[in-house]
Amino acid sequence: MPEKMQAQYDVLVLGGGIAGMQAALDLAEQDHKVALLERSETIGGNMIKLSKVFPTLDCASCITTPKMAAVAHHRNITLMTLCELRGVSGEPGDFHAEAIQHPRYVDGDACIGCMKCEAGCPVLVPSREQHGFAGRKAISVPFPSAIPQVPRLDAESCTLCGHCARLCPTAAIDYFQQPEVLTIRARALILATGYRLFRDYPARAWGEAADQPNLVDALQMECLLGPAGPYQRLVRPSDGKEPESVAFIQCAGSRDTQLGVRHCSRVCCMYNIKQATLLKREHPGMRLAIYCMDVRCFGKGYEQFYRNAREMGVEFVRSKGVVTGRSEDDGVIVRHDDMEGSGGPRVDAFDMAVLSLAIVPAWTPGKIAPVRVAADGFLASSQPKLAPALTTAEGVFMAGVAAGPKDIVDTVMEAGAAASEAGIFLKGLRAGTRRAA
Repeated sequence: MPEKMQAQYDVLVLGGGIAGMQAALDLAEQDHKVALLERSETIGGNMIKLSKVFPTLDCASCITTPKMAAVAHHRNITLMTLCELRGVSGEPGDFHAEAIQHPRYVDGDACIGCMKCEAGCPVLVPSREQHGFAGRKAISVPFPSAIPQVPRLDAESCTLCGHCARLCPTAAIDYFQQPEVLTIRARALILATGYRLFRDYPARAWGEAADQPNLVDALQMECLLGPAGPYQRLVRPSDGKEPESVAFIQCAGSRDTQLGVRHCSRVCCMYNIKQATLLKREHPGMRLAIYCMDVRCFGKGYEQFYRNAREMGVEFVRSKGVVTGRSEDDGVIVRHDDMEGSGGPRVDAFDMAVLSLAIVPAWTPGKIAPVRVAADGFLASSQPKLAPALTTAEGVFMAGVAAGPKDIVDTVMEAGAAASEAGIFLKGLRAGTRRAA
């Protein structure tokens, strides 16, 4: 692979979600040189995939997109997308990070964003961003507000027909691009690597019963509810029918020591209430039930948000031992032990169901970075109560869900704390002192 040396930066931020972007912007505003490394083709993380945020129901993309643009245009931030960290060496104050720059097969400097290549591409493939509910071209940007606005050619799907190269007015298409090895030098690191959903749980818990077209996870439901969703309204993926009833199944893999993870994923209660509230506003007659062991409303205004949902007619069913089945019309059968009322087994039928899958780390350091993880798999803090942004390695800080499940408000606050700790560390380097981890 070709090798390319990068310039010296004050801070390398790993992860381009809301935590990484906030930390990078806070540091850049203090006139620190920041490199922001993101392994996907656009920044924005999981937040840009949400429909609205709780409890205010503000538009998620209206909050995220301006930060994405600010990151892309800030003079002190160097944005590196499609970059994957392979290792960190060196010492505090002089880290050497090795990363792989994966090819887009499009020259970002030459591309003018006209998207003629996407319009003319004859190959349609399932869209990852739309969870396979819709299609995209083999060369495309992930979504209209993606940053950078440079398309990526899917090498696995491309038929090498040459349409995109012929249509490109600046000859930006390069079928022969190769991965590059980048060496990035930085004085400090911030790990803001985010989360993923524990999608192994349904198969582990229910086997064949989990293979149902109308049983979706929470991020898939966010896609269906979003203003730029694949169908512009909520329909069942199996047949396009508008559902008359939707079940939300909490703790699908969370707080499960045998088939899932031990920890509480913390935000599931609130995002299910948010999704149910949005559906109830749009479809007052729709039957909506949230199956939960309990409801955890931990933030400002969250309890009232929960009470409002109950008053709107959202049903909260205290239950355990939830399993699913498939009805003759492709609906979802919910079997559970009722923790209230009869206290015995109960069976309900719905047109659709949403799983609140456990939140687990999207990235683990392994031997790549000199930090430790906690028992739950998230990054461990050396001072969790006094300075939660500190990792167990000097000069390495963390922010957001990389440190454990949390909502957007706490994520942004923790990103600011990580930026502050990194700034203190850099100041100590200049003064000839260091703040120990």
